[in-house]
Amino acid sequence: MRALKRILYSWIDKRFLGGCSSYNSLKVRKSCRSKLQGRTVFAANDIPHAKGTTFFSPLKAVRFAREHGFPLCVKPNVSGFSRGSHFPITNYRELYRAIFYARAWWPVSVVEQYLEGRNYRVLVTNDGIMSVIRRYPPFVDGDGEATISQLIDRENAIRTEMQLGPVIHLIPKDGRVLGHLKKQQLSLDSIPAEGSRTYLFHRVALAPGGVVEIVDKNSLSPENLELFQKVLSLFKANILGIDAIFERGIEESYRSQKTILLEVNSRPYLKMHDFPRFGQAEDLSSFYATLESLELEEQDIF
Repeated sequence: MRALKRILYSWIDKRFLGGCSSYNSLKVRKSCRSKLQGRTVFAANDIPHAKGTTFFSPLKAVRFAREHGFPLCVKPNVSGFSRGSHFPITNYRELYRAIFYARAWWPVSVVEQYLEGRNYRVLVTNDGIMSVIRRYPPFVDGDGEATISQLIDRENAIRTEMQLGPVIHLIPKDGRVLGHLKKQQLSLDSIPAEGSRTYLFHRVALAPGGVVEIVDKNSLSPENLELFQKVLSLFKANILGIDAIFERGIEESYRSQKTILLEVNSRPYLKMHDFPRFGQAEDLSSFYATLESLELEEQDIF
């Protein structure tokens, strides 16, 4: 049975978790594998998080929308790399569509309130904050002359020159981008005004061309540092990737602004911290040295 579990875990690892770190024990990974587990710990320990619920029946999600209104977020209870996640959802048509696609990844989903703000991934370890990045959906900045198509080509040329692939993907000109532009009454031939920013997709995921920016971890307020260390200790983990949205920014205390922690990742994808599109990549070798020296229980079992 143990050999079978290793084979199964190896397949899951290659198929769905490629490039994700593995520095936590099986017990820790099991404790925060689903969104519900994370939400439960947050609620029990006064950690700011979005009001929401898990659901199997779509009717439960619709009732939540009627009670709390929009915008909302729908995501699979178990997933990674933002697979199956949809936000911000602003109407019932988008809600029904999100419910259908989220279920393709996992039978039970999460619906929760969505906060418009700045999206971050915080890597926290027992040695302190390892790295902080701000995440953006793919976008182009207009110059008043070039079309969106030309701006995408320019951005992709920069990404190629910076050798950010395959971590930071090139921006595609596919149906997802065309559909998102259409919602804004734009097309690839549109010419954005100088200084304007045009978002090309609604999610911060890397696959559609999303990007990351390094944030100076020394700029975080002391209260926020304490918050992330508290979350790490609650799960008794060696490292966690904590996803959070701050209304005004992570430099300001979570106590003085709207803040929600979305989830914790026990196998965070670390490569995106080494290949930022904006900001200077950090020397994280001391953190890696400590993590690599750990002796972990059942590291090769799912």
